[in-house]
Amino acid sequence: MLKIIRKSKILLSIVGISAFGLALLTLNIIRQPSPNSNAVRPEPDPIGNLEVAPVLGSLSPEFELLDLAGDRVKLSDFIGEPVVINFWATWCGPCRIEMPALEARFKEYEASGLKILAVDFDESDEKVRKFGDELGLTFTILLDPGANVQKLYRIRAYPTSFFIDREGVIQVQHFGAMTEEQLDANLAQIGIGI
Repeated sequence: MLKIIRKSKILLSIVGISAFGLALLTLNIIRQPSPNSNAVRPEPDPIGNLEVAPVLGSLSPEFELLDLAGDRVKLSDFIGEPVVINFWATWCGPCRIEMPALEARFKEYEASGLKILAVDFDESDEKVRKFGDELGLTFTILLDPGANVQKLYRIRAYPTSFFIDREGVIQVQHFGAMTEEQLDANLAQIGIGI
């Protein structure tokens, strides 16, 4: 009986150590961007050693994607301008509801430097273009094949929007569709409309 108990303890120890090792390996894989990813991390923070992460008060992670015209767009190209990154999909009802308000604010504040980067969830350019044309969207729509930027920003729901100030720092992260009042309040946090 004592032999069976010892063997059980040894077996449980091996299983526990294996599970712990697997958990560490899994966490490391999840935290590392795919080697084929279009998402890239920026250089160290030039404004005071802020962390680069998709969270409030951090520098927004760098990425480069193609727009519907096939041009490369890098987030860092917009340092010095307030930016809204809106993660969305054509099949997302709340995204469709929110888009006209985003378009209206873009037209109203474009002269103030406002940039809106609408990052679509891994859909064909044809489907995305049709959606944008149908709603008359004029802000920048980006394609995210493989959803690599979505993963970099840890997107779990659509729409999700990040409001980034002129220094590249995330001031607001909004989950779900915004009312016009919420949109205006979020824009005020990055110096637009105040």
